[in-house]
Amino acid sequence: MPLAVVGVSHQTAPVEVRERFAFAQEEEAPVLERVRALAGVDEAVLLSTCNRTEFYLYPILDPETLQTVERVLADKASPLPRPASAYLYSHRDEEAVRHLFRVSSGLDSLVMGEAEIQGQVRDAYHRAALTPAEPPLAGPVLNRLFQTALSVGGRVRAETPLGEGAASVASVAVELSRKIFGSLADRRVLVLGAGSTAELVVEALGREGAHDLTVVNRTYERAADLASRLNGRALRLQELSGALREVDIVLTSTAAPHPVLRTPTFREAFPSGPSRPLLVIDIAIPRDVEPALGDEPNVFLYNIDDLRKIVDETLERRREAVATAETIITGTTRDFLAWYASLEVIPVIRAMRERAERLRAAELERVLARLDLDETGREALDDFSRRMLNKLLHLPTVRLREGAAGGRAAELVDALRYLYGLDDVSTAEPAREKAPEPGETGDVGGDAAPGGLPGRGRRSG
Repeated sequence: MPLAVVGVSHQTAPVEVRERFAFAQEEEAPVLERVRALAGVDEAVLLSTCNRTEFYLYPILDPETLQTVERVLADKASPLPRPASAYLYSHRDEEAVRHLFRVSSGLDSLVMGEAEIQGQVRDAYHRAALTPAEPPLAGPVLNRLFQTALSVGGRVRAETPLGEGAASVASVAVELSRKIFGSLADRRVLVLGAGSTAELVVEALGREGAHDLTVVNRTYERAADLASRLNGRALRLQELSGALREVDIVLTSTAAPHPVLRTPTFREAFPSGPSRPLLVIDIAIPRDVEPALGDEPNVFLYNIDDLRKIVDETLERRREAVATAETIITGTTRDFLAWYASLEVIPVIRAMRERAERLRAAELERVLARLDLDETGREALDDFSRRMLNKLLHLPTVRLREGAAGGRAAELVDALRYLYGLDDVSTAEPAREKAPEPGETGDVGGDAAPGGLPGRGRRSG
């Protein structure tokens, strides 16, 4: 199938490179429209998280399409220490499908099995689906693909121990704090930021018994709401330097496009440097903390890549679950490809049945005109003819779908058109399916079957 993903992740680039590729949410819709116009694709979804930036594109009909998208990414990240191509990867066809399923399941995460990624996949999909555009950014194929990815992610977490234990990026950051300081119950903690990752940090702090919490955020109300969960206090960003003097641990996770904790703020807080150890864990992309602060005396600075070195005791069990998770992903990938293959035969099946129904109705009228039957008799004959038609068409329909799933769609469609005189039927434009509203289907943690059977976009074939 003409599907592709192009991107960069923690697998191919360090944090100082990944952060240059990251897109803010307000940038997503414009860059998707730009990519669609430049690359000539119908559908596009952008997944941009702290560990990856990926474009999912359909249909890829021109070999130069991926190079066009790579140039867009290169423009975003420039300048780089090496050519952008050194950090980028692409997957096509079945491998693109499998890649998204592994991402949503947590198999491709910095911390294997982390739960946040499924919510990030969901949010990226919903933002594309709800962006006013014609044709839709998340059209029938990417709609189905992302719904299925969310479904398979839910299955993997429900049917394997891959997600058991505290091993999200946020929880590993808190775990690192506990390993360094011991109990967090008597430690003063500052959380910089109040977004979804910061929420996970606060939840993990609560599980570790932390209760002396300060939340600093640009929006005071958001900080106050988050701090209240552990009876902490909220401060505005302008009060950051004063807050730094009073804490032992700083955990940062803002969405700022540039460092928030910089040398001037640090010097204001510690003119002569901190007199006690200060642990700073920066899990934001782009980074919140100037790297140079890690060279200050008594400052222990870790970024998101450093968390890779933390060995969580649950990871071994998670690794044991990988084989089962991969089996689920392989089966779901096969089902998705079979669904896609079936799209070509749907219009022909519909035309075959419609032609057969017209013949049945005409012959029924001819017979009824010669027979003297009451209403009950007429209904019985009509019911008989319908059931007979369905039985005659059932096996050809099943075999046609099976053959399409096995890669024989083109030859079987041609044969059916010839045998039933359907030469005027096009397979290029099956009906589109409306993308669901957030929460309707494929939501995080759900393992229901994906939604209905949409058709392909206008460029498919």
